[in-house]
Amino acid sequence: MATQYGISGTTAKGIASSVERGVSEGALEPGTALPPVRRLADELGVSPGTVATAYKELRRRGIVVTRGRGGTVVAAAPSVASRRPPRVPDGLRDLAGGHPDPELLPHLVPPSRLSPGARSHRSTPRLARLEDAVRDWLGPDGVPTDHVTFAHGALDLIGRLLSVELRPGDAVAMEDPGYHHLLDLVTALGLRTVPVAVDDQGIRPEALRGALRGGVRAVVCSPRAQNPYGGCFSAERRDALVDALQEEPDVLVVENDHASAVADAPLRTLTAGGLARWVHVRTVSKFLGTDLRWAAAACDPTTLARHDGRLLLTSGWVSHLLQETVYGLMTDDGTRALVARARETYGLRRKTLERELAARGIEAHGVSGMNLWVPVRDESAVVNGLRSYGWWVAAGARFRLASGPGVRISVAELEPVDAVRLASDFAVVLGESEATYGG
Repeated sequence: MATQYGISGTTAKGIASSVERGVSEGALEPGTALPPVRRLADELGVSPGTVATAYKELRRRGIVVTRGRGGTVVAAAPSVASRRPPRVPDGLRDLAGGHPDPELLPHLVPPSRLSPGARSHRSTPRLARLEDAVRDWLGPDGVPTDHVTFAHGALDLIGRLLSVELRPGDAVAMEDPGYHHLLDLVTALGLRTVPVAVDDQGIRPEALRGALRGGVRAVVCSPRAQNPYGGCFSAERRDALVDALQEEPDVLVVENDHASAVADAPLRTLTAGGLARWVHVRTVSKFLGTDLRWAAAACDPTTLARHDGRLLLTSGWVSHLLQETVYGLMTDDGTRALVARARETYGLRRKTLERELAARGIEAHGVSGMNLWVPVRDESAVVNGLRSYGWWVAAGARFRLASGPGVRISVAELEPVDAVRLASDFAVVLGESEATYGG
């Protein structure tokens, strides 16, 4: 659609600033088309080259994208205005958020004593005992643990690495459908996203090879509990992916094991395949608490040096208070038992809903993790239809690049008895949708 916002400016910088202001204030919404270069140049009395330079800068910064003949439009998740999920309407059961069940999280008890004195931890940024605990956590799963580091969550670490390793315009292979915050992050960094199709075993080798041939500089993937599709690497799939990646030793492989302890599936890690550039990332938010913004990573020595060098120049270190809290929980027998119960519970809830949907002829994907991906013909019709029955699920559009439509259902708080009712309501909604839009 044509924009009604009055873009101003007589220089490339001024025009870009005007568009950015319109986006950040909400006057230019995601998907809004900007005027063609020559038309805007005529309106502002500047040369087409000035407008083209402004648009190029906006693309570089992830504020707009170019769609060929479709022109230049505001990005779906512009870097100056984070894309947030729709607010859950009052009275609806929220199955869209993807959050863990609060009843299956431990009580967070921060350390009773602060670090003594006002001093810098830059010389010793990581607690040695937590490093040891991380090695004990990752090592049995086959992840090499010679080099480990910490960050303020997986997105923090991945964003830091991509900004150090890549330059605006470089390409990153991303799962499709994939985790929407990661997709948004790559765009916000001014990088190009190359979709890589997934199935129940994770990213597809032929799709990965295509992305590698296209010149991607990094690959971001999940070995299990893939969000939103729920895929999990089989041994055969892992081996096929390693074979493809070994042909491109300069490509950074980012393995995001975000659900780890509650994924309800074994880890078959790419990092055990002798890759040159790699990092394995784990967070604890899904099973220790969403407020624990902490991630552990194992990586090759070059990646460690580049990550920690940039961390040193910014926040310097991850709070030792936070590290103490994580260590206390990770080594507590009661917490370990609770995490084991959470893993079993999430697996039961996911499998129950998948079985109930299958009994009604509804295809769903989710062999691990907390989510099910259900392919549908019309996302809006299904989301709105389920809303009328009291359910709120996530439309798949924010997870997709080139893949087909679907909806994501988070099962973390869905008891088996509720799964039966949801599956029945889903079947009715699909029937109504087909009657409206054609079966």
